[in-house]
Formats: sequence, structure tokens, C-alpha cells
Amino acid sequence: MSEMLRVAVPNKGALSEAAAAMLSKAGYRQRSDSKDLVLVDDINGVEFYYLRPRDIAVYVGEGTLDLGITGRDMLLDSAAPAEEIMALGFGSSKFRFAAPAGEGWTLQKLNGTRIATSYPGLLGSYLDEHGITARLIHLDGAVESSIRLGVADAIADVVETGTTLRKAGLELFGDPILLSEGILVQRPGERAEIDPVALDHLLQRLSGVIVARDYVLMDYDIAEDVVEQAMALTPGLESPTISPLAKQGWVAVRVMVPAKGHQLLMDNLHDLGARGILVSELSACRL
Repeated sequence: MSEMLRVAVPNKGALSEAAAAMLSKAGYRQRSDSKDLVLVDDINGVEFYYLRPRDIAVYVGEGTLDLGITGRDMLLDSAAPAEEIMALGFGSSKFRFAAPAGEGWTLQKLNGTRIATSYPGLLGSYLDEHGITARLIHLDGAVESSIRLGVADAIADVVETGTTLRKAGLELFGDPILLSEGILVQRPGERAEIDPVALDHLLQRLSGVIVARDYVLMDYDIAEDVVEQAMALTPGLESPTISPLAKQGWVAVRVMVPAKGHQLLMDNLHDLGARGILVSELSACRL
């Protein structure tokens, strides 16, 4: 059993800043100098290793490190023996096909073509599953330029807004190949070799940050005779906390509600007669 958890964190790229911010909110130390390759958090029993996002699944899969934060697309592309154990809710993107606009591209039309991509492993598996035979052109980046330069007929790339593709005269087609986001990965069957307490604390902390990101704490006062109607609007994660007020026939309610749409919820509660409605953001929680 390892004395400390060894966790890989992206050292750069779209996932790096979000991963470090999430770990900080979870109470773990993070590096202040981007040149640091290792940071030891003695208090929490974790060693953080800052690595290329594409390499993280490989290190974890080989058992060199216990856990890692990477993208689902990078995990599948690597074919490393690591598994996703938690979706982290940041870095969302879609892996899509794109080709010159107005040419009526379909999935079947890709047969016999050249497809440029930075994810040959992921794309190759997808094409095999769909019976498509194509030549894959592996590029490290900027694959949208490959068609204009005559290297490829179509591309498969990670897309966030699609603006870059449209500027290059390309359009998306077909269903998304993959919906990706930041994930926590672990080598299959290795839980027994990881300190179970440290692992459980990490998972609980990350889960608490995710819930805190998606929920807010709401307080309001309301008359007892309409409290059941208020409960229907704000059932909470488990159950609201209800306390009597000095004002006869009134109670105070405290409850967690989804952050999305909480303003509309405040409107509905106010229309029901609730007063003193307060909303507080959460930084972390433990459920």
C-alpha cells in the first residue's frame, strides 16, 4: 500500500487550470510555479505530478501513478489500461467529423478517404465499429488546415464552439463520435494497493466540489399554512431544515437547490408568500 496517493494533474492545456482550481477547492495544495513538476501535500497525504495530459492515462495504466486527471478523449485514444472512475464536470467538448461545407458529407462517404486527426486511436476504433475504411493522417494539432493544404479530405477533431472550423470553410456532419470532459482515472483492479482512506477522502472532496458548483444554499421565511407548497418547490437533496420563527405561524427554511434556475425559484417562492429569501454560493460540501 502506498504511503501517499500519487495523482497526475495536467501541466498545460484546456484541462490544466480547471483541474488545479478544483483540487484547490477540495482543500489540496497546488503549485504556484508552472515549472514545478511535483508538489507534495504532506497534510493531505498526496503527491501531485504535473504531466502532459495525453500521457496521464499511460502513467496511471502502467501503475506508475495511482490516479490521474485527464480527458475522456485522451483516455480512449491512448488505449491505456486505465478506467474512468469519476466525471469532473469541466472541459466539456465533442469529438466530431468536419469537411468542406456544402458537399453533403455523411459517415458512409468517408470510405476510402483521408481523415486528419490528433486522436488516431479513438478515431480508428470508431471507424472499425462502423465498418468504415479510411486512411488516418495523424497530426499533432491545427487539423482544420489539413484539407486546405491537400493533406486530408475530412477531419475528426475536438470541438467546443465550432468557430475555428467555420472560419476554415468546414462544417460538422454526422453524430458526435464522443462527448468528452475532464475525468478522474485509475488503473483497473488497483484499489487494493491504494490507501483506501486517502482515496475515499479524495473522491468525497471532489464530489463535494461538484455538488457545490451545481447547487446554492437558499434560506427563506414562510407561513406555516403554505409550507407544504414551498416544500414541493424546494425539496432539497434530502430534506429541508425547518425552524420555528418568533413570528407566530411562520417558519424559517434552509435548503440546497440547483444553481441553475434559482432566480425563477425565488420568484415562485415570493409569489407564494415567502419573504427574506437569501441565496448563498457554496465552495464545497460533504454529503
